Amino acid sequence: MVWQHLGMRVAFGTDESNEMTEAVRAALETAGHTLVDPVEATWPEVGRRVGQAVASGRADRGVVCCWTGTGVSIAANKVPGVRAALCPDAETARGARRWNDANVVAMGLRLTSVALAIEIVEAFMATNEVDPDEDANIAAVEPDPLS
Repeated sequence: MVWQHLGMRVAFGTDESNEMTEAVRAALETAGHTLVDPVEATWPEVGRRVGQAVASGRADRGVVCCWTGTGVSIAANKVPGVRAALCPDAETARGARRWNDANVVAMGLRLTSVALAIEIVEAFMATNEVDPDEDANIAAVEPDPLS
């Protein structure tokens, strides 16, 4: 496993630990990343706390998991400054970073195998170049400060 960008601070959270979540945590640490604010709680709390860690700068990126991945992504996206993407595969994770500047990846526990989860997280962590042609689109989804 060779990841291009090592040494990031990663907030990790799940509402249920299992073989997949433990493998992802181990893979992140093996790749040289530091887990900050790891949390196991209800999916709304997981999304909120991981989102806050990323938005505050305590973490560079976040990884969240729940049964479908949907709940944690919704909860994380409620935190201003978070762009969480539910990613069922590595190509979606790469695209979420490249075209959406996603800073939190969400995965479902129900259907994501250990191997696939590691591929998703590896792609998400290794993709650092945001397409400059998407800058206006990315800015358009930020909250309007006058609202």
